[in-house]
Amino acid sequence: MRVYTSAMAVRFLSALPLRLAALLAVLTVVAPAFAQDDPAGPPVKQKKLPEAPAKLPKVDRTKNLDFLFGALKAAPDDVSAKHVEARIWAIWLQTPSDTAALLMTRAKAAVDGQKIDVAIKLLDAVIKLRPDYIEAWNRRATLYYMQNDYGRSLADIREVLIREPRHFGALAGLGMIMQEIGDEKRALDAYRKALAINPHLDKIPDQVKSLTEKVEGRDI
Repeated sequence: MRVYTSAMAVRFLSALPLRLAALLAVLTVVAPAFAQDDPAGPPVKQKKLPEAPAKLPKVDRTKNLDFLFGALKAAPDDVSAKHVEARIWAIWLQTPSDTAALLMTRAKAAVDGQKIDVAIKLLDAVIKLRPDYIEAWNRRATLYYMQNDYGRSLADIREVLIREPRHFGALAGLGMIMQEIGDEKRALDAYRKALAINPHLDKIPDQVKSLTEKVEGRDI
């Protein structure tokens, strides 16, 4: 397995041009993959970054995210927090166009069929078409992470956080990658930022406690 550091991720941060021709070219290459009955490629290590819950409420696209983030931080218990969190994810997941929605659906189908490379190409197309759609970046970061391609995953997480610095899922994912490559100080920093936004994230408080003892030592 090749391990990437956060510094190496910078090499992958070149901007992607927004060209319809590029989108059509990707679709031309990818479409036959769904029509074939070839067996799936080699199995991918099953791991993923934090992502949206399976069931999401219907929300108004104009719903104020600032209000929801305030409610998330002030939630009195985990149950209340999960309801607010789901509404935030629902807004993030709303696709900006019918074409983007179709491509995202096909990308999910490809992942379900263990065709990770196909899914990545589809997400490439979404990003070229709608570079401000953060969930395409976030999903692609997850797929790169599943392939142990930490450099590209970190690059996509950075794009998510440029567009939405409060993306607690991307911050938690950043912490996971930093922890895996042995950068415990940056992992702790990322986890703390994620918890400052969403204090009710699963498992992250335990990671913060463990890393705090390693990085900063036990209280005397």
